[in-house]
Amino acid sequence: MRRRDFITLLGGAAVWPLAARAQQSCAMRRVGVLMNNVEADPEVQGLVAAFRQSLGQLGWVEGRNIQIELRFSAGDFERLPQLAQEMVAINPDVIFATTTPAIKALQAKTRTIPIVFAYVSDPVGAGVAASLARPAGNITGLLLYEESIAGKWLGMLKEISPPLTRAALVANPKGFTYDYFTRSSKTIAPALGIEITPMPIENDAAHIEQRIEGFARASNGGLFMPPDITTIQHRDLIIALAARYRLPAVYAFRYFAMAGGLMSYGIDMLEQHRQAASYVDRILRGANPADLPVQAPTKYETVLNLKTAKALGFDVPPTLLVRADEVIE
Repeated sequence: MRRRDFITLLGGAAVWPLAARAQQSCAMRRVGVLMNNVEADPEVQGLVAAFRQSLGQLGWVEGRNIQIELRFSAGDFERLPQLAQEMVAINPDVIFATTTPAIKALQAKTRTIPIVFAYVSDPVGAGVAASLARPAGNITGLLLYEESIAGKWLGMLKEISPPLTRAALVANPKGFTYDYFTRSSKTIAPALGIEITPMPIENDAAHIEQRIEGFARASNGGLFMPPDITTIQHRDLIIALAARYRLPAVYAFRYFAMAGGLMSYGIDMLEQHRQAASYVDRILRGANPADLPVQAPTKYETVLNLKTAKALGFDVPPTLLVRADEVIE
C-alpha cells in the first residue's frame, strides 16, 4: 500500500501528503496536465514540448520515472469540470494547468493534490491564492499579466494611430480576464483620449465576425486582445478581420504578430512553461506549494509586423520601432 493511501486511511486528511511523495523519488511519478486549449494547435504543441523538455532536463524522463497524463478542453469551458474530475481521479502527484477556468475547475475537485498554474492573470482575485507571496493552499504557479499592462497595449494603439479615440476589448467573458482587463483599461484609457468599448465574444466565428464588423462601422477605432482562449483559437479570423476593416490591433502574444497581426506586447510563453516545469520538479521533490510564491514575469517583448503596418497604411513611429524586440518585414 502506498504511504499516501495509508495516511488517508488513518484519517490524516490534515497531513500534507508531500512528505510521502518526497520519499518516492525513485518510484514512477504521475503528472497531470490540463490545458484549456485545442490540442492540435501548433503553438500549444510547442508549449507542451517546452514543458516536457524542461522536466527531462531536471531529471524526469517519461517512461522511466515519470508518467504525464494530458487533457485538453479545446476552449470548451463547460467541459472543464468533467476533465478536472478525470484528472483528480487518476491521483497524480502534481497537476499542471493553464487558464483560470481550468484552475477553478480543479480547485472545486481537490484541495490536497498540488497544482501549478500558468496563463493566470489574477490568482488572488480569482480566489486560487491567498497572496502572491504566500499562496497558502495547494495551488501556486506563474502570473501571466497584471492589470496595468492594459495601459501598455492602449498606448501602443495610440502611438501607431494618433487619431484613435475608440478601443474594443475583445475577449470571452467566461475566461475571467474580461472583467479584470475591462476594469483596468477603463481607468487608464481617459488619459490617452480613448473610450473603451467592451466586446464580449462567444466561441463562434460568425459571432466574432459580426461583433468586429459592427465596431468597424464607426471611425477612429482599434482592437486590443488581452489573453483569452477564444481569441487564441480564432486568431487567424481576427487578424483577417482587422486587416479587412483596416483596424489597428495589439495582441498579448507574439504568435499573433507572427501570423500577420499588427503588433504584440507580452511575455515569452515558452519560458513560462519551462518555469512551470521547475515548480513541478520542486513539488515532486517535496516542496509544499503553499510555500512557493507566485512568480511574476520579469521580461516582456514587443513585436512589430511592418509588412502588416504597410498594408494597413500605418506609419510606425520611430519611438515604437526603437522599442521593438523583433520586427517582421
